[in-house]
Amino acid sequence: MPKLEKNSIHTVIIEGYSSTGQGIARLDGMAVFVRGALRGERCQISLLKVGKTCAWARLLNVLAPSPARMDPDCPYSPACGGCSMRHMSYEEELECKRQRINDALKHIGGLDLSVHTIHGATQTERYRNKAAFPVSQDYKTGVKVGFYRERSHDVIDVSSCLLQSDIADKAGRVVRKWMHRYTVPAYEERSGTGLIRHVFVRTNRRRQSLICIVANARHLPFERELTRALVTACPKAVGVILNSNTRKTNVILGETYRVLWGRDFLEDRLCGLTFRLSIPSFFQVNRDQAEVLYNYALDFANLTGTETVVDLYCGTGTISLVMAKKAKRVIGAEIVPQAIADARENALRNGFSNTEFLCADARIAAETLVHRGIHPDVICVDPPRKGLSNQVIDTVCYMAPKRVVYVSCDPATLARDLKRFSNQGFRIEKAVAIDLFCRTAHVETVVLMSRVKN
Repeated sequence: MPKLEKNSIHTVIIEGYSSTGQGIARLDGMAVFVRGALRGERCQISLLKVGKTCAWARLLNVLAPSPARMDPDCPYSPACGGCSMRHMSYEEELECKRQRINDALKHIGGLDLSVHTIHGATQTERYRNKAAFPVSQDYKTGVKVGFYRERSHDVIDVSSCLLQSDIADKAGRVVRKWMHRYTVPAYEERSGTGLIRHVFVRTNRRRQSLICIVANARHLPFERELTRALVTACPKAVGVILNSNTRKTNVILGETYRVLWGRDFLEDRLCGLTFRLSIPSFFQVNRDQAEVLYNYALDFANLTGTETVVDLYCGTGTISLVMAKKAKRVIGAEIVPQAIADARENALRNGFSNTEFLCADARIAAETLVHRGIHPDVICVDPPRKGLSNQVIDTVCYMAPKRVVYVSCDPATLARDLKRFSNQGFRIEKAVAIDLFCRTAHVETVVLMSRVKN
């Protein structure tokens, strides 16, 4: 057998998948990650990098393909870093994601818990209701509007994305054409110069849209021409917004907004409720699958109408209001001021009088509720990918709710946090997975925990 060194060629059998959907083989007991390889395949690979405990390889040839192998149906795949699973059937993708969750629960969390059910989507294309296209300048080919190449900030110019709405695609094409016509420069990350940074588009069930241009300035040249072109291409648009982000940062949105045309919010329906969404508001990108997720969260909460529920990381109040249908009282917390304003407005427009919303970091909000003597029966957490801080977990455990419902978008941080809850007197009861991010490596999990009585 050839030595395990860079550029050496080997024949391997793919045994499973990594957390990002790469195939995993073994050479001399060492895990080898092979992008584009499927479980069960016999492949010829070339090693790209050999570490102390694992290696990475390039797929040269598939000698015995899996029945689940598919030709990617997107011209930008695999260069674009958005979809990482277009080379496999959707059934194989779901199994890959289920395995990812179970591996994390076992190896990171040390838990005797398995996810047996993963709910796939009926619509795996054009499901995203929010698009954020980075914009860059290529001095040979011109303006590029699209997505970042995997593990880089090199923008792949994309005219149509199979995950985004066609309305978002149209908006991106309009901005690209406008920039070409009026010689409007794209933002340049290294120097901090240039103008247009991102094109941000929200769409709703009624195919209405809210379009935001993120710029390195408070004003744009030829604003009227841009607005007119966007409204013509997207006739159901309700507003065109300029967001000013003049900081040298990778964060997409700045803090200043100005309406160029129309209004600064969009309304959408979820779980029978109406939600007002501003540009920075958090709202699940896959509306249909979000309803499945929230119904599981509500079922796990097991509400009878007498409970007090605390919803940390509440965003615009989606889970809070779903819980408020069956709870006596719901208190939501979120650090984004505009999201809290939207959550309060959403509660009013849906007729809820049993809700309260705090604008605070999750840890501060939880500690505030402790000082107020609030004793929740149920706490729901839906944190970002980094999961919960130790302080938040400690405070939640101190509040001693009967049940905790954990909604997670990252199996690794979920497993880490569940281990800590388990060590502090909570029993991990059950978990279910929901595929909100079809054709990508991301997956959502809902977990129910109950407090073990002393």
